[in-house]
Amino acid sequence: MKLGVILVAGGTGTRMGSSLPKQYLPLAEKPLAQHSLDLFLQLQELQELIVVCAPEYQFHFSGQTRFALPGVLRQDSVWNGLQQLDPSIDLVCIHDAARPLITLPLIHKVLQAAKTTGAATLAMPLKFTVKKGSEDQLVEDTPNRSTLWEIQTPQVLRRDWLEEGFTYARTHNQIVTDDVSLIEPLGYPVKLVNGCYTNLKITTPEDLVLAEYLWKNRTTSTSSS
Repeated sequence: MKLGVILVAGGTGTRMGSSLPKQYLPLAEKPLAQHSLDLFLQLQELQELIVVCAPEYQFHFSGQTRFALPGVLRQDSVWNGLQQLDPSIDLVCIHDAARPLITLPLIHKVLQAAKTTGAATLAMPLKFTVKKGSEDQLVEDTPNRSTLWEIQTPQVLRRDWLEEGFTYARTHNQIVTDDVSLIEPLGYPVKLVNGCYTNLKITTPEDLVLAEYLWKNRTTSTSSS
């Protein structure tokens, strides 16, 4: 199967409280998004990589990349990236640029699962009890935590399934916050692949502080091994 990667880097990151979108804030002396880009470019099976970002931020990216414009919603940005992929690409890997601590072993795991199942996502079991609350913040239910997963990226899908999912979403006015949700109403299987709790998404200033610690720790561990 021919692999194409869509790196989603079009968000504004308002919760970060910075004038610069979070995916361009520095981590280890380069923008957050550049870490993911550099990693995906190491994949031997990679055929094409599309970065979804505003034109004024394209200078942040180096390497063999092409660009697509961001949309109003995340799914619009992914759609725009999908339109830029060569028609021969039949397996699509989508990753949030604000997850700079992704690793090659995790990428290979989710890719292999998607090749077998048709769609897969990195995910981790929830560590905490979750409550379903009402509009007036009263507890309505306590879901069984053992069946709940925190979804991460990359998410990898067959291209034809993804395109069918977009058609369904447009027809039913469906808004999703991750990519495999597009195909779930169609009944296609999605494999949950154990990721890593350190594959965090940078959303707040505290997340960036933690990412800096984890990056330094990972670098130190690698250099000392």
